[in-house]
Amino acid sequence: MGTQKPLVIDLLDNGEYQSLLRGEPKTYGMRAGRVFLKPGEECGEHTTGTREELLIFLSGKGQAEIEGDILDVAAGKVAYIPPETKHNIKNNSETEALSYIYCVAPAGRAGEKEDE
Repeated sequence: MGTQKPLVIDLLDNGEYQSLLRGEPKTYGMRAGRVFLKPGEECGEHTTGTREELLIFLSGKGQAEIEGDILDVAAGKVAYIPPETKHNIKNNSETEALSYIYCVAPAGRAGEKEDE
């Protein structure tokens, strides 16, 4: 077993990006953060490579473009993105910020180390 220990992190509601987890030594490879997209902003198309990603939408409305499919997202929704999947999150609101937490983790069997 590694040196990882349970922890609690306060979520800031200041409208700015907040890093929550950054991998080792606090986690085995999980990374997480809170994102705020202003009206009209997007995170930019990307892939998480060999990792899988979970998005938890906290406030606002927008769209998730995942491998060309457009899905509506909003507070109270959760999106899963498999490894090697192109995606982008867009705030298509004219007035309201879109806020979500992302969690990215190695997609392998428990106990396997990921190649970097």
